[in-house]
Amino acid sequence: MTDLRVVGGDLLPPESDRRHLLSIADLTGDDVERLLSTAHSFALSQERDTKKLPTLRGRLILNVFYESSTRTSSSFELAAKRLSADTMTLKSTGSSVDKGESLKDTALTLSAYDPDVIVLRHPQAGAAQFVSQVTEARVVNAGDGKHQHPTQALLDLFTIKEAFGRLDGLHVAIVGDVVHSRVARSLVQALRLVGAEAILVGPPALLPTGLAPATHDISAIADADVVYVLRMQKERMLPGANFVPSLREYTERWGITPARVREGQRVMHPGPMNRGVEIDARVADSDASLVVEQVRAGLVVRMAVLYDLLTSGPVAVETTMEVA
Repeated sequence: MTDLRVVGGDLLPPESDRRHLLSIADLTGDDVERLLSTAHSFALSQERDTKKLPTLRGRLILNVFYESSTRTSSSFELAAKRLSADTMTLKSTGSSVDKGESLKDTALTLSAYDPDVIVLRHPQAGAAQFVSQVTEARVVNAGDGKHQHPTQALLDLFTIKEAFGRLDGLHVAIVGDVVHSRVARSLVQALRLVGAEAILVGPPALLPTGLAPATHDISAIADADVVYVLRMQKERMLPGANFVPSLREYTERWGITPARVREGQRVMHPGPMNRGVEIDARVADSDASLVVEQVRAGLVVRMAVLYDLLTSGPVAVETTMEVA
């Protein structure tokens, strides 16, 4: 192991060894292109009968989730297994977190297992950044409060590119509870990196200022290539706060219905969906929907992220075709 240095009472590994994915701001346009290309190579490998690859054999990936998750947690675990890495998943419920253990002590405890990557989801913004400073492992931010969710943005870009064949010049309308959405913040930044544009649409109280052009008029989605739908994140709203008069009014004014989706548009949703609230079931299950494609993309994009952090250079197709 590399020696740790002490700064301000915290253990910090040498800067040269500390490569993480904490935010879309960590990436350049070239980084995004490389990751999407790597994900495409892994997607080809997943079409085989034998899907497991030997790429990360002997590596240890720890998935640490302080918030509930289905898609992100399962896809990171499966991504590590498909690359032949050893995995361990820790959820806050049933762990020492229930007994009051701090995030720092949990991170230091897990570091004793010499993990290569820690994938962290946490309700506090900046949690992944903090863990990256107290461990030698590479850290992937799987969502920190309302702040960032970089792998979701990457899988969304992958999904859009697969659907349209390009990213540059596309227009994406992000509709709904943007102010509480780490997904929206990461996606807007990622779209800028690839030459695409975003517009935010929703109730006045749910649209942040300064993130991207915004409007309260749902008709603005008509010009978009992609309508990206967000749910109301009640778990991040202060008790008693009223951001909309009622869910019924929200659905009437901003819900994505068949009448609001024009021919040729594609519809996306990061999940979980509240059918009948922000999105009509007829839209969610229509040919315009890319929701299932997003889930599939989550696996290969997260394979690409783990591979990229633990190796150097783009993955070769012939390498991915080896049998574990």
